Amino acid sequence: MLKQFDVLILGSGTAGQSLALRLADREQRVALITKRSLADSASAWAQGGIAAVLDSTDSIEAHIQDTFTAGAGLCDPVATRFVVEHGKAAIDWLIARGVPFTREDASSVGYHLTREGGHSHRRIIHAADATGAAVQATLTKQVLAHPYITVFEQHIAIDLVLGDKIGHPGKGCLGAYVLDLASGQVVTFSAPNTVLATGGAGKVYLYTTNPDVATGDGIAMAWRAGCRVANMEFIQFHPTCLYHPQAKSFLISEAVRGEGGVLRLPDGTRFMPEHDPRAELAPRDVVARAIDFEMKKRGIDCVFLDITHKPAAWLRSHFPNIHARCLELGIDITREPIPVVPAAHYTCGGIVTDLSARTDVPNLYAVGESACTGLHGANRLASNSLLECLVFGQAAAQDILAKPRTPNPPLPDWDESRVTDADEEVVISHNWAELRRAMWDYVGIVRTNKRLRRARHRIRLLAREIHEFYSNFRVSNDLIELRNLVVTADLIVRCALRRKESRGLHHSRDYPDLLPKARNTILRP
Repeated sequence: MLKQFDVLILGSGTAGQSLALRLADREQRVALITKRSLADSASAWAQGGIAAVLDSTDSIEAHIQDTFTAGAGLCDPVATRFVVEHGKAAIDWLIARGVPFTREDASSVGYHLTREGGHSHRRIIHAADATGAAVQATLTKQVLAHPYITVFEQHIAIDLVLGDKIGHPGKGCLGAYVLDLASGQVVTFSAPNTVLATGGAGKVYLYTTNPDVATGDGIAMAWRAGCRVANMEFIQFHPTCLYHPQAKSFLISEAVRGEGGVLRLPDGTRFMPEHDPRAELAPRDVVARAIDFEMKKRGIDCVFLDITHKPAAWLRSHFPNIHARCLELGIDITREPIPVVPAAHYTCGGIVTDLSARTDVPNLYAVGESACTGLHGANRLASNSLLECLVFGQAAAQDILAKPRTPNPPLPDWDESRVTDADEEVVISHNWAELRRAMWDYVGIVRTNKRLRRARHRIRLLAREIHEFYSNFRVSNDLIELRNLVVTADLIVRCALRRKESRGLHHSRDYPDLLPKARNTILRP
């Protein structure tokens, strides 16, 4: 089955949806592909907010400097300035679309700005403690109503269609093969422009704050298509994921610490001042390592985030979702501290792109967490992620709209003539569990050469098994995701082994010092 559009967008988070609306408003026929529903994305889970210079006491230079500091010398100056300078316009676009950001008070025309770790000013605009959900809900309603956008839920991309591989050299990316999960049929999507907005790869780790769909699909597909991938060693571990047997991937927002939350040991002792003078407001990598250190040193399962000194009514109004979720689990954050642990949170590296979101393959773009734009460097500054989605979504839209519309050549159908139905699905579930456990044990917050080499060995064995399975059996959602996860895991380990220092999110016991010159880790297929 063949479906033809002007633009194919894989992924339905803030990057994908904002881009779709910008293109559709200019009468581009857009296909928006999502593995589950439009609501299933990391964007929808984002609690804290969006960083932008919106106050007269703040400045572009201050936001840039805070981003540089968090990025540990690896942020690209041009890309960082590009994003920060376009921040206010991105927020204005969301406000015009109707996103209900929190006001200073009920009668105020101004918006409440909070502060998060690593920021020198209050510059985080937010919708209570569920900013991503508010943005997604607003955009989703408009996406579903737009006559030029066709949404394909329960569809997962298998691989990109490349001109070089089907007898049209130089044509670049011509679309993608996509599995319709409802029917089990592979659909060929043809489009002169394809955008990867597939998010990060948190599910490569055993513990993560990411939704189940974060399996590195776009990064793996781009790598197989011939794109460069960079800085995959920089996996951000959010310091404060709720620790509870019934709480799956629920993170406690950075803003809780920004508003005065204090990290304590089980006996009530505060420990962050001993690790960094910025204490709880230090960047995420510092806080995550400090918690990891204390847990390993003392043999404890978690630490505690205490914000009980704030008035109960204030906490309920500023953190309604966190308060409600914790209360469901028997934790009253107005009266007792919150048990927390670090968990894989954000993929700072990804597909190398330019300021127009273009990849190395013609007509293929990458936006959002799947891309490596140069903004985040060795560690993402809190609340810069949704900002990056919006700014590069706009940049990609401008580049696509500036090109003449040209029809695609005919594309071949997906070939299933040499495969059969899988005989034992247990192979997939077993390899999935082994991969995620190996990554958590050997490629976590603190790394060593020995651990990384052990992980590389395990990943290579798994990759061979998965490739054999993929070559012989019909594709399924789990097989596609596992195939992408093992590629992403390999890229993370390869990048980590190349970095002979400790910088930002990559902390090595074998190379504890910082090299004098900051360099990106760039892998070429």
